[in-house]
Amino acid sequence: MAASVNVHVRICGQEIVKYDLEIKALVQDIRDCTGPHSELTQLNSQVKQAFNKLRLRIQDLEQMAREQDRDSDMQSILAETERQRRQMLSNQTAWRKANLACKLAIDNMEKDELLRGGESLNARHRKATKESLVETSSNITKNLMSVSRLMAEQVKQSEDTISTLATSSRTVQETNEEFKAITGTIHLGRKLILKYNRRELTDKLLIFLALALFLSTVLYILKKRLVPFL
Repeated sequence: MAASVNVHVRICGQEIVKYDLEIKALVQDIRDCTGPHSELTQLNSQVKQAFNKLRLRIQDLEQMAREQDRDSDMQSILAETERQRRQMLSNQTAWRKANLACKLAIDNMEKDELLRGGESLNARHRKATKESLVETSSNITKNLMSVSRLMAEQVKQSEDTISTLATSSRTVQETNEEFKAITGTIHLGRKLILKYNRRELTDKLLIFLALALFLSTVLYILKKRLVPFL
């Protein structure tokens, strides 16, 4: 059981040494970094990950020390744990100093580039401004042409609408005239029907009068002929 524990202690110690060397290499990369800031940010992210792994392994080593059966083994491992913890703090101090130096160097380099490239930057800025003005003018021209096309289309649509309304107006007027003609025909037919009805009544009255006259005449003749015999 003790041999198994010692194996785990050695493995944990080897991993601590590996993370310690990895952190030292990354800190040296930060010292040598000349920018940009994005590269420095990426290196710092890697250092943080390595420190997290190292801290966990140191905690594991301390836990293994407290699980030892012999007090001498526990004290020996705890001493190694404390040494590794001090080494980690030293690495953190070196990391902070390297960060400050790198940031200062990058800032100074950017200031120098700005000073040296001021005229070139102004020239590029003027060129970019001219190009921007040309592009803006071109866009305005395109927009005006687009507006002109839209107005022409609106005018064409208005002309088509007016033409449609005129056609509809003529159709309504023609329909109204047809209705007037039909109404006149109906009135004429009504007059003819009323006239025919009056004529029919007059004919019936004349026939009745003629029949009455005929009967009166017949009765008169019969009366004259029958009276001598009576």
